[in-house]
Amino acid sequence: MTSLSRFCFVALFVSVCIGISPARGAEQPNVLWIYLEDVSGWFGCYGDEVIDTPNIDALAKAGTKFTRFYTPAGVCSATRSAIVTGYMQTTIGAHNHRSCRADFRGKSMGEYDKNVLQKWATPLPIRFRKAGFWTFNEGGKDDYNFEWSVEELYDFERSKGGWGPGSFLKGDCLKDKPDGKPFFGQIQLGGGKLGKRAEKVIDPSAVPVPPYYPDVAIVREEIAHHYDCLLKTDEQVGQVIAKLKEDGLYENTFIFMFSDHGMKLHRHKQMLYEGGIHMPLIVVGPGIEAGAVRDDLVSGIDVSAASLAVSEIGVPKKMEGLNFLVEDYQPRKYLVAARDRCDYTIEKIRAVVTPRFKYLRNYLTDRPYMQPTYKDGWPVTKKFREMMANGEMNETQLIFFGEDRVPEEFYDLENDPHELHNLAEDPHFAEQLDQHRKYLAEWIEETGDKGQAPESDVGLLSALKRWEDKCVNPEYDRVRYLLKKEEKKK
Repeated sequence: MTSLSRFCFVALFVSVCIGISPARGAEQPNVLWIYLEDVSGWFGCYGDEVIDTPNIDALAKAGTKFTRFYTPAGVCSATRSAIVTGYMQTTIGAHNHRSCRADFRGKSMGEYDKNVLQKWATPLPIRFRKAGFWTFNEGGKDDYNFEWSVEELYDFERSKGGWGPGSFLKGDCLKDKPDGKPFFGQIQLGGGKLGKRAEKVIDPSAVPVPPYYPDVAIVREEIAHHYDCLLKTDEQVGQVIAKLKEDGLYENTFIFMFSDHGMKLHRHKQMLYEGGIHMPLIVVGPGIEAGAVRDDLVSGIDVSAASLAVSEIGVPKKMEGLNFLVEDYQPRKYLVAARDRCDYTIEKIRAVVTPRFKYLRNYLTDRPYMQPTYKDGWPVTKKFREMMANGEMNETQLIFFGEDRVPEEFYDLENDPHELHNLAEDPHFAEQLDQHRKYLAEWIEETGDKGQAPESDVGLLSALKRWEDKCVNPEYDRVRYLLKKEEKKK
C-alpha cells in the first residue's frame, strides 16, 4: 500500500468514526440492523459451549463484539421504541408495553393513550429518509408505543407472513431502490419466538439450568428449545450475510446485530435481571476493528447514535444515545434500564448498571415478582406455582418465586453474575450502594422519567379494554367505572 493510499484509508476510517463525511465522490455507506427477537446471547463467540453458532461467530471475528450491551427494557415495545428514536422510552412516554394502540387485536379503543413524539425524538427511519437513504423493515416487527405510520418510516415494509429474512433474501427489500442510493434497513429475526419452525436438536438433559430455576424437566425443555431457536437464528444470520456479499453490499455496509431482550422464561423476558437486559451486540463495517472485544457499557439507545454517525448524518446534540464508535469515546459511568406496565401487569422497576455493580429499585413492594402476567397459562408457569405452593423451591429460587420483595437490590456482577446475593443490607457496600442511588436520582431528574408518574386514566382504561378480567392490579380500580359507563352507552 502506498503512503497516499494509507493516508486515504486512515482519513476515511477517522471520518466514519466521528461522523464526518469523507471526500465528495466516496460511496455513502449503508446501515443494517439485524434485530433478534427474544434472544439471549448463548452463542459460541460469547463463550457458550452447548451449541455451535458458526455464522454469528464469524460475524464477531469480522467486527467488534461487545460484552456489556444492555437493552433499555426487558420487553419488546419499550426497547424498540427507545432504540428507534435514540431516547429512553421513559423520556418519550413510550415506557408502558403495548401502549398507544388505537386498535388492538381487533378491538377498537375509541379514545386511547395517544403518544405524539416531540420533533427532537424523530424516529431514525425518518431521519435516514430525509438524508436520502432508502429505508426498509423486513420481518414483521415494529411495535412502537407512539404515533407512527409505515408510509412515513419505510420505503419497503413487510409485516405479514412470519418471522425471517425472506423478502431480503429474495431481493424485494431493495429492488425498487434507485442505483447509488444508500439504505438503512432492519431485518427482524424471530429468534426465541420461532416456535415449531426451530427443529428439535438439543437434548434437554445436556443443557445448563441456572440456579434460580428448579432443575425439572419442563425447565430443561424450555432452555433446550431456546438453543434450538438459536441454531435456526444462526442459520438465518448466515443467509443475510451471504446475500449481502452476493449483491456486493457487504464491504460498504455497517451491520449492527443485537437482541431486543432475553429469552421468554421468568426472570428473563420483561425483567431487569441480567437474563432480561444483558444482550449480545456485534458491529461490523468499514473501519470497524476485526476480532476486537469491548467490555465498556453500551445501551440500546447508543445503537441509534452510532448508526447516524457512521452513515454520515450526524448525531443530534439532544439525543440521549451516545456514539460509542467515535475515536475519543468516553465510556459511560452507568446506564439505566426500566420496567413499567407490561401488558396488564403493572410494575415499576429501575436498574442502574455500572462496570461492576447493578442496583435495582423496586417501587411496588406490595406485590411479588410472580404477580399475574401473560405467562400464567404456560405449563412451565403452572409448574412453578405448583412447586411454590408445595414448598418445593429452595432459598435461591424463592428470591424471585417467593412472596416477598425488597425495595432495593444490589449485586456484585463480577462475583455474582446470577444476581443471587443481595448486598443492599451489607455495610461493606454501603458507599457503593449510596452512589448508585445517586446515579438513579440524577438520571430521573436529567431525563424527566415519565414512568415516575402514575399511568393516565386513558392509558389504564385502554389496558382494561384490551385485557378485561386479567387486569387485577389495584391501580385499575380508579377507572373501572369509566369502562362500565362506556358499556352502558353501547
